[in-house]
Amino acid sequence: MTPYNESGARPIIPGQDSWSILRNLYTQMGISEKVQDLGEEVCDSLKDRFAQFDQTAEANQLKVLGAMQKNRISAEHFNGSTGYGYNDAGRDDLERVYADTFHTEDALVRTQITCGTHALSLALGANLRPGDEMISISGKPYDTLEEVIGIRPSRGSLAEYGITYRQVELKEDGSFDFEAIRQALGPKTRLAAIQRSKGYLTRPSLSVDQIGEVIRYVKQLRPDIIIMVDNCYGEFVDCVEPSDFGADMTVGSLIKNPGGGLAPMGGYIAGTRECVENCAVRLTSPGLGREVGASLTVNRSLYQGLFLAPTVTAGALKGAVFAASLFGRFGYCCIPDASERRNDIIQAIEFGTAQGLISFCEGIQSAAPVDSYVTPEPWAMPGYDCDVIMAAGAFIQGSSIELSADGPLHEPYAAYFQGGLTWEHAKFGILKAFQKLYDAGLVSGI
Repeated sequence: MTPYNESGARPIIPGQDSWSILRNLYTQMGISEKVQDLGEEVCDSLKDRFAQFDQTAEANQLKVLGAMQKNRISAEHFNGSTGYGYNDAGRDDLERVYADTFHTEDALVRTQITCGTHALSLALGANLRPGDEMISISGKPYDTLEEVIGIRPSRGSLAEYGITYRQVELKEDGSFDFEAIRQALGPKTRLAAIQRSKGYLTRPSLSVDQIGEVIRYVKQLRPDIIIMVDNCYGEFVDCVEPSDFGADMTVGSLIKNPGGGLAPMGGYIAGTRECVENCAVRLTSPGLGREVGASLTVNRSLYQGLFLAPTVTAGALKGAVFAASLFGRFGYCCIPDASERRNDIIQAIEFGTAQGLISFCEGIQSAAPVDSYVTPEPWAMPGYDCDVIMAAGAFIQGSSIELSADGPLHEPYAAYFQGGLTWEHAKFGILKAFQKLYDAGLVSGI
């Protein structure tokens, strides 16, 4: 009889095959054999989808590699700068790499951009002037932008500077309403914003093809209008980006897809030279622009994170499809479902009850490499209008390319799951969350 160790787990037996060892390890980590079998059945059904994600990752890997080789990246680029940050070749050439990767005229990639919301706020504030109007043509923007715009009154909002706002709702099927967009464009309209991901909504995320079509439509009507795409969670999901279709600004966070899990902070804006230069001046100061901004010691992480980003994103996509397939089998509404095209790494799962949402997030947290022993609880998170529960045992605080899940405590009690630096970790996290719901009696019929 094989003895147990002090934790009560059966140790690995020398001579066991790898499959038996894997099963044993899953059992030690709290996944029942019944749930393991279900997980393997789901994986077998997704082999063709996984192969597609790997092919996209391969194409994007070559794109990033080509941009790095074109710009002759060398070990010297990993040296940082301090103080003003003058003549920081690593920082400056990283921006050229981003511009070449996203096929834009220019890019601003800075650690001084604190998050995705900051990057979007910067892009808007830098390119709008008092008296201008911005419109969101993809419906309600992400919650944290409401205070940036002034939908919810807030100190320093665009509304306080005399910038007006209106929005055009998507159609019921989640597509753009072209006629409503045409009618909404007014003489003061300066910028049209598009949010690629669903945010805390249960609408479909937008494909690059849909975004490209609406960009062409708006530009035909009004070539002078700036089109900004919130690209958060969408980078490297497809072989092309919104910038390939003429977006004037593509905006995102480095602690999401393009940072590859290694970027410790930062954001990017890739687009036309004029728009990006406006952003650089707004980020620092008129007269200084992009010439200042020390990179300290993070250049290596930013380069290496971008290099790994296509593969990391592919792993996150596998996790999202795996979650949709697993939970969809038991009647949970998954948006998108397991068969639909993926336009970002976000997977929404509607639980219908607060207990379901909370249990799911507890399961994700317990699967983390960091703070796995912590129990997440809903709280009044800044920028949101209701309590939010977040599970994120991450190496980088708030990094949602790492295994994480969150959701607002209101109907339909949907969890928004994303990330996983590796597919293997994403798979384990989903199984752990499923086990948590199964143990709580919220899943039956296995």
